[in-house]
Amino acid sequence: MKIKTISVILCLVLLSGTTACSTIEKYTGTAVGAGAGGAAGGIAGALIGHGAGAVIAGTLIGALVGGAIGYFAYDQPKNREQTSKTYNYKPSKGSILSMESADASPSTVRPGDTVDLKMTYAVLNPSSNAKTMITEIREITYKGELVGRPEVKVEHSDGTYTSNVPLRLPSGAAKGTYKVKAMVESAYARDVRETTFKVR
Repeated sequence: MKIKTISVILCLVLLSGTTACSTIEKYTGTAVGAGAGGAAGGIAGALIGHGAGAVIAGTLIGALVGGAIGYFAYDQPKNREQTSKTYNYKPSKGSILSMESADASPSTVRPGDTVDLKMTYAVLNPSSNAKTMITEIREITYKGELVGRPEVKVEHSDGTYTSNVPLRLPSGAAKGTYKVKAMVESAYARDVRETTFKVR
C-alpha cells in the first residue's frame, strides 16, 4: 500500500462563535478514526489517525442533539493521471475542484442508526507537485433548520478522493427528511451537491 503524507485539520465552531482546531499528519493509506459520543451541548467528538488523540469534528444541534460523529475516513480511488484522463485535463484549464457525488447511505434509517455522509471530488492543478487545502463541509438541515455541520480541512495532491463522515443519530431523532448539502472549498473554487436521508 502506498504511503501518503497529508495534513488533516478538524475544527469545531462552538455555539459561542469561537473555533477550536487541531492538526494531525502522516497517515498510511486510508485515514480512519474511532469516535466518541456527543455531549449534552450537541458537540460531537472524533479521534483521527492512529492514536493521534481527540479533536472536535463539528456540531450537532436541534434534532440531532445526542448523536455523534463516529468516524472520519478517506480514500483516493484515482491518482492524478487517472483523474486527468477523466476530465480530459490540460494545464491551460487552470486549477479544478469538482464535486462528483454526494450520498447519504442508507437513505432510510431509524433513530439510533448510523448514516454515512459520503462525498467524492476531484482536485487538479497545472503543476503536478501542487497540493491544495480543501475544506469539506456537510451541512445538515431538518425542516429548514440547521442541525449539524461537520467540517474537515485536508491537504490533497491531485487526484480523486472519497471521504466519509458517519453520523450516529440520537435515539430520539425526529422523524422526517433531512437534507445534506455537501460542499468542497479551496482558495480558488467551490462546488456543492445535495442529498437527503429519511428517519422513520
